Amino acid sequence: MDIAPPFGYQDIVALQRNAKVRLPQAGEVPAFARTLNAIPLSLAEFAPAMREYPIVFTSGDQGKTFTPVAVLGLTAGENLFLKGEGWAPKAYVPAYARRYPFCMAQVRVQDKVQENRLICVEKSFLDDAGEALFDDAGKALPRWENIQRLLTEFEADLERTREACSILSDYALLEPFSMQATPKDGGGGGAVQLTGMHRVSEAKLNELNANQLKNLMRKGILPRAYLHLVSIENFARLLERRAARGTAK
Repeated sequence: MDIAPPFGYQDIVALQRNAKVRLPQAGEVPAFARTLNAIPLSLAEFAPAMREYPIVFTSGDQGKTFTPVAVLGLTAGENLFLKGEGWAPKAYVPAYARRYPFCMAQVRVQDKVQENRLICVEKSFLDDAGEALFDDAGKALPRWENIQRLLTEFEADLERTREACSILSDYALLEPFSMQATPKDGGGGGAVQLTGMHRVSEAKLNELNANQLKNLMRKGILPRAYLHLVSIENFARLLERRAARGTAK
């Protein structure tokens, strides 16, 4: 059995009912997220995330598939939402980070991808001094029920997100764009430029036929597309965060 870890995870193993796990503190930032300038989002997260982050679409396979991400920083390895060991107070923490060290991973058996995903945990978080998630009879404890709910709901929404991105791509709605900015008064460093991003084209949205618009509405994609477009304005807020961090130093 071959278990493929999601991005950012190192060595994951199937979660056993007798396992004890070191659970992160509320708001604790996973190690991998400390040096990310973007983190994946699911469709249901667009509303809370757009208050803080620019939401853009990226592709790792030359436009064959797309993934929505929340932009955390303006340069590689920069997360402007770090505050000590935790996430910035009051800022929405994406579910991709909140679920850590757990995940639902794709499994291959004899080179065949299994239909169902397996609940796994980062091996380094297994600790005899950690917290039990099931009682002696193997029944889930309340803490695990909450974690499992997050995992299953997030995984289900990722499937909807993949479908939404596929439809946006099929309708030729995603267009590449870049962001260039120079901080005011030279604060927060010099000029910055971000490339490799895609956004929904408003012009192409207006050219869709009635059936296509109806499909976007029925699947909840159209309102998310507009949330994404509004969130682009948050690049200015990232510049402010960067400037404030530079001043603090």
